[in-house]
Amino acid sequence: MPGNYTIRYLPDAQADLLSIYDWIAHDNPRRACAFVGNLDKRVGALETMPHLGRIPRYPKLKELGYRVLILDSYLIFYIVGARTIEVRRVIHASRHLDDLF
Repeated sequence: MPGNYTIRYLPDAQADLLSIYDWIAHDNPRRACAFVGNLDKRVGALETMPHLGRIPRYPKLKELGYRVLILDSYLIFYIVGARTIEVRRVIHASRHLDDLF
């Protein structure tokens, strides 16, 4: 597909990311900054490769059109729109998805 997509973090994803940053920074601020940088780089790849993430196995998310990227122990859930990537959640892989979506 020609052209780039615009990436947009929805409020829940922004809150998730701030919470993750604070959690990591409590022990290691440098590692927290590195994590956010790596996440930004990984999500940034969606601008030109919007279907980079896989389709989740969880039926509810699959039906809603979600895709997921994995970064370390975190799952980045997003939806591909016409020209926009909406990052909806960034959560630790050990969390129960039923409570979040």
